[in-house]
Amino acid sequence: MRVLSRTSLGGVIEQLFTLDEIPGVLWTPEDARGTRPLILMGHGGGQHKKAPGILARARRFAAEGGFAVAAIDVPYHGERPTDKEFDRLATEYRARAAAGADTAELDTALYRLVVGQTVADWRAVLTAVQRLDHVGAGPVGYWGVSLGCALGMPFIAAEPRVRAAVLGLQGSPVLAGTAAQVTVPVQFLVQWDDELMPREQSLALFDALGSAEKTLHANPGKHGDLPQFEWDDSLRFFARHLG
Repeated sequence: MRVLSRTSLGGVIEQLFTLDEIPGVLWTPEDARGTRPLILMGHGGGQHKKAPGILARARRFAAEGGFAVAAIDVPYHGERPTDKEFDRLATEYRARAAAGADTAELDTALYRLVVGQTVADWRAVLTAVQRLDHVGAGPVGYWGVSLGCALGMPFIAAEPRVRAAVLGLQGSPVLAGTAAQVTVPVQFLVQWDDELMPREQSLALFDALGSAEKTLHANPGKHGDLPQFEWDDSLRFFARHLG
């Protein structure tokens, strides 16, 4: 793990890093000493590790919750190399979604193209970050909606170190089998008027989760209208489950 830069703002240290070919960023409280809970944050489609929503949540979780927070660029996003097939599928997906057409076939193709590498990347980054003295091998949570949910579910299902997750804005049928393997406590977010993800599919994915403890948070509005007060609930959720 190679640290590229270290800056401080508002009581939070931000470190940009690379691990092999994986670009990432780690936020920690400025006075962080010893082991602390770690939250991994997955960004949305077409976004990156320091997208505005990720950056704002990460800083708040570190400053107010005392958490360490890490994010990475998933394959074909941010600083990662592009791929012609991925770009073609993503462009077609956006066009179909905007037209209200069925996207199930494209969901499956995009998912299979990215998911295996993303799970491996997250597992490697988690191991590297937990070796840092000011993070340590404490409890781990995952926060990710939309693409962050789609790629986070298989990671959570495969990684026993993750103990709780905030997921949502997702309902692709390709995830149903993976959802059944997710058994940690989950807070699942749904936008009732989501123009990209049909409400019925989101509710079906929530129902498919294998977690004994799962809570559905549904709010009016479209895909990008997730209310900021859900950040408060996410903080409380992770504080309860990660300590």
